[in-house]
Amino acid sequence: MEKLSQRDKKHLWHPLTQHKMHPNMLAIARAEGAFLYDEDGKEYIDGISSWYTCMYGHCHPYILGKVMDQMQRLDQVVFSGFTHEPAVRLSEELIKILPGNQEKMFFSDNGSTATEIGIKMALQYHFNRGEKRNVLLAFEEGFHGDTFGAMSVSGLSVYNGPFEEFFIEVERIPVPTSENIDGIVEQLKKRLKNNDLAGFIYEPLVQGAAAMKMHDADGLEQILALLKEHQVLTIADEVMTGFGKTGKFFASDYLSTKPDIMCLSKALTAGLVPMGLTTCTEEVYGAFYSDDIAKGLFHGHTYTANPLACTAALSALELLQTDQVQENISNIVRWHQEFNEEVKNHPKVAGTRQLGVIYALDLNVKMERYGNLRDRLFKHFMDSGVFLRPLGNTIYILAPFIISKEQMEKIYDAIRSAIESI
Repeated sequence: MEKLSQRDKKHLWHPLTQHKMHPNMLAIARAEGAFLYDEDGKEYIDGISSWYTCMYGHCHPYILGKVMDQMQRLDQVVFSGFTHEPAVRLSEELIKILPGNQEKMFFSDNGSTATEIGIKMALQYHFNRGEKRNVLLAFEEGFHGDTFGAMSVSGLSVYNGPFEEFFIEVERIPVPTSENIDGIVEQLKKRLKNNDLAGFIYEPLVQGAAAMKMHDADGLEQILALLKEHQVLTIADEVMTGFGKTGKFFASDYLSTKPDIMCLSKALTAGLVPMGLTTCTEEVYGAFYSDDIAKGLFHGHTYTANPLACTAALSALELLQTDQVQENISNIVRWHQEFNEEVKNHPKVAGTRQLGVIYALDLNVKMERYGNLRDRLFKHFMDSGVFLRPLGNTIYILAPFIISKEQMEKIYDAIRSAIESI
């Protein structure tokens, strides 16, 4: 019988792949806990939680049980004109852990659509109020998704090159450091005099696609406070950082200035099914609440607030707040700190950084984001039974919250050998 990896080549087009250079895909047959298993039975520790989604491990029995039960009662229903128990309950439970100013929730399908809706909210907010504000502000090297609005505010041209002439108007500022924050603030004060900035979208504290680049909380606080003074809506893209990865429920919890809009996905549903969520303040919602039908947010997706996805999210939320998961998050933070002490001064390590369970290490070697040396590094990890996906010369770990010390040590061992072999 022809292998799955061979059958794949006939019809499938994979994301972020130049198929002429990389024709072969690894066929994953099943997954459980922190492990992926390929079609030949080889196991791999999922060191990045399958793009930061499966934070409670794969096929978690509690989540599966809840979703299977929901499947018997209501699988899918239109969310325009209807509502249902899983969506209402999820809103009630989420509001308990979201930053205190968040009040309204708009469901969608994924991280890109969550940010797309946040961008549309910011632009239409000012339009509905009769203000002409059509410029967005974003960080350099940000990444917010692959739909057009999300691409427009993203700063990684490796993804956006062919489409840039079609983008909405965006201006960029560097991420804040103790050295540059005064200059950024002065630049913004001058720029704000034009009164045309609608919103500022940012990945709080950690820029995931920029190779887990981390920035200064105090500097970000100053930027947010200044923009709020000038009625520029702040949009926190917590698609990657949300739900415990930074050591708090949300990266925004490290800041006293809370966002006007938040974008969530990935770990929201524990990786079981796709869903996105955009939340906002009562003030933002109020600009759409009108006797004029045209002031409504006319955006919708077929699977908006899918009952199964809402049930998965509710189950994940329960697990996140258990003592067991919170204790293991603390354990992972400590394990990373101990590993960091060991490797941070190695001559082949250019730098390290950590926030919560997110750990990143830069090798002291030049490497293209998607090049031969990077591919050799990826192969080294897979041959070692560890799924890590280097971003150029950056190796990062974002393992499931349920990972054991023994499993994490295997990840560390694979990185140790990679450092020595580079």
